[in-house]
Amino acid sequence: MIAISSRPRQVCQNWVTITFASTLYLCPILDLLLADVPKKWHPELRLGLQEALVNATRHGNNLDPTKTILVRFSIVEDYYWWQISDQGSGFQPPCRPNLEQQLFADHSEKYTDYDYEDEKECGRGIYIIYQVFDYIEWNSKGTELILCKYARNNSRLPLVT
Repeated sequence: MIAISSRPRQVCQNWVTITFASTLYLCPILDLLLADVPKKWHPELRLGLQEALVNATRHGNNLDPTKTILVRFSIVEDYYWWQISDQGSGFQPPCRPNLEQQLFADHSEKYTDYDYEDEKECGRGIYIIYQVFDYIEWNSKGTELILCKYARNNSRLPLVT
């Protein structure tokens, strides 16, 4: 089940809220989150948002269907904002510098019983998120992620087409 707040009617009330049970069936949710975004940005933002939602569902809520994901969405001029919250116990997000090295190093220390193929996949979603969005911030617990994309017509071309 998906719950959606009404479209904002006033400038000061410009957040739309979507709440859904932990699921990996994200197509309808992604469609709702991208409805007001220019079409040329859909493939890139779809990839980034999907990674963020999968991380919240799989790693945050452990695929527990009794837990929910809350997404708030807002547009301010050419800035597209998403705030994604899960009900998990949180994690320590990586810092931006040397992101790839830190992700793989952290994974190999914590999960030494994983084989090399699994290790290569660790952090891929976070890496993609950092490539797609212009602003990324986690809360101190690691249960809430704020993403922003500046999508002005004369800004850089999308990474994914």
